[in-house]
Amino acid sequence: MKNSPIHVIAKWKVKPGQLDTVLSLLPGAVKASIAEEGNLFYKIHQDITDPNTLVLFEGYKDEAALNYHRNSDHFQTIVVGKVVPLLEAREVNLTTPLLF
Repeated sequence: MKNSPIHVIAKWKVKPGQLDTVLSLLPGAVKASIAEEGNLFYKIHQDITDPNTLVLFEGYKDEAALNYHRNSDHFQTIVVGKVVPLLEAREVNLTTPLLF
């Protein structure tokens, strides 16, 4: 996994009444994340039946790029510091693509 691409699939359940705040914080995180050298993509989706559920789909060139992202100022300040306290639940899955 160390030198393989890593895709992150994160599911966030936003607390009632906090969706607008979370959505207002995300553009800064997205812009900074896609500017990272090892970032392959950073997409955010909203559940059709439950707007308070967001799914993030992120790609990183390798484990070092993911670690750089997780330790970045924007991730720590925006996501960990401001968004996570507004979530009821947060699930993060790290995956690597299977090539057949």
